[in-house]
Amino acid sequence: MSINQTNLSDQLAFDASKVGKLQQAAKQNSPEAIMASAKQFEALFMNMIMKSMRDATPQDGMFDNSETKTYTAMMDQKVSENLAKRGVGLADVLFRQLSAKVATPPVGPLGESTFDPAARILSKPLKETLLPSNRNLPGMPALPSLTNPVDKVYPPRPAHVQAFQDKLSAHADEASRATGIPAKFMLGQAALETGWGKKEIIAADGSSAHNLFGIKASGNWTGRVVEARTTEYVNGVAHSRMERFRAYDSYADAFKDYAGMLKNNPRYQNVIANSKDAAGFAEGLQRAGYATDPHYAAKLTQIIRHSLLA
Repeated sequence: MSINQTNLSDQLAFDASKVGKLQQAAKQNSPEAIMASAKQFEALFMNMIMKSMRDATPQDGMFDNSETKTYTAMMDQKVSENLAKRGVGLADVLFRQLSAKVATPPVGPLGESTFDPAARILSKPLKETLLPSNRNLPGMPALPSLTNPVDKVYPPRPAHVQAFQDKLSAHADEASRATGIPAKFMLGQAALETGWGKKEIIAADGSSAHNLFGIKASGNWTGRVVEARTTEYVNGVAHSRMERFRAYDSYADAFKDYAGMLKNNPRYQNVIANSKDAAGFAEGLQRAGYATDPHYAAKLTQIIRHSLLA
């Protein structure tokens, strides 16, 4: 019984019910059946790549829910099918490799052919079949590993985010060693307080106060002071007012003062204790009264999770 190649190509094997048809077709050892199996595998390969890329993209936005994720998965599957039908070269490579083996197929004790190209492709777990030994197939561009979590692909960050992190990472690392709070969390708070460095507190002469964390000049502060307008919330209502803020000689001094405040002020003991994750850190700051903005914790968590790398 012959099996139509077009029908096989149109019914991409994204579920187990299609695998049997592929194996049955490939047992014919005809070029048409081998190419159909190769195209099916290419579709599975493309779908795996898209899934990996989707997993590395933030999906916790305001409009994201289980329904949108379901439809996104359906869309990715359809895109994978269309890409496979047009071809990216993988099916051709597989066809050449499998066709060479079909020329001299191994035989069983009764003389029957024991070569099953579809079974060789589809019987192994997909993660073992995709990129064994993390090597690229001939003629294919370099691809990230889909099985090693260390090689997880991150979406590119905007230039201003990269520049902000590069400029302050060393200071954040030092403060992290002093407090135990991840540097990424402190960078996120500095980004929130200064709008990624675009809205720093400025002195009267136009110089930066280097105050990355919006720390006010209250209590026993004896250093330089800068006045700036800020927004404070009273019973959830925003009010604009002038306040006195601490001024530092450098960003390194700002991080040191911030780390010392969190570490030595009993008010923030729970912040350090709950800094195992971004949400715990942000919510701890808000409960301790660090900011009056009722949405401060949510904003900070969003920045830490979706804008910065560890």
